[in-house]
Amino acid sequence: MKKMIQMFWYGVMGCSLIFGAFCYRTHRLQEGIAERILRFHVLANSDSKADQELKLKVRDRIGAYLGEALDGVTDLKECEEVVTGHLEEITGFAEEVIAEEGYDYEVEATVQDADFPEKTYGSYTFPGGTYRALRVVIGDGAGKNWWCVMYPNLCFANSAYEIADEDSDEKLRRTLTKEDYDEMMAEGKIRVGFKYLGLFR
Repeated sequence: MKKMIQMFWYGVMGCSLIFGAFCYRTHRLQEGIAERILRFHVLANSDSKADQELKLKVRDRIGAYLGEALDGVTDLKECEEVVTGHLEEITGFAEEVIAEEGYDYEVEATVQDADFPEKTYGSYTFPGGTYRALRVVIGDGAGKNWWCVMYPNLCFANSAYEIADEDSDEKLRRTLTKEDYDEMMAEGKIRVGFKYLGLFR
């Protein structure tokens, strides 16, 4: 009995060490990615169907504008400078859409550090943590949000708002370090593994 208890606690300690190493790896990966990308984040006023549809219309109008404004941008610093320099226009386009749809919500557009949960975007899983982002908040900003990666420019590829082609994959591969890119790809597989292991508990 004593031996069984010892084996149990050895197992617990082993799992704790593995989990701790996994958490450290995820945190390091998040920080490495965050240093090299800029996200685009649109928050809806609420979760009502109308507000969620409005969020996407605002996204489309801003996306069309920034797709042109960011054409030819080749580094993160330049991207943030362009976006920051166009916040007034971004806010104006959002307000136009909102007014056209018959609403009077206020809009706030900022470039700032923001906390994001873990999120899968296309083929990639981005660890939760703090990322630099263009945040467009509609009204109360209490509804489900939408986001993509603005730099490298994956938001406007083929107007699909998804990572879906080799060109987009290559942009991300060039932006991240090889180590972080490889770990990001492995990260998604590991998390899927953990998810399915949970089914057997």
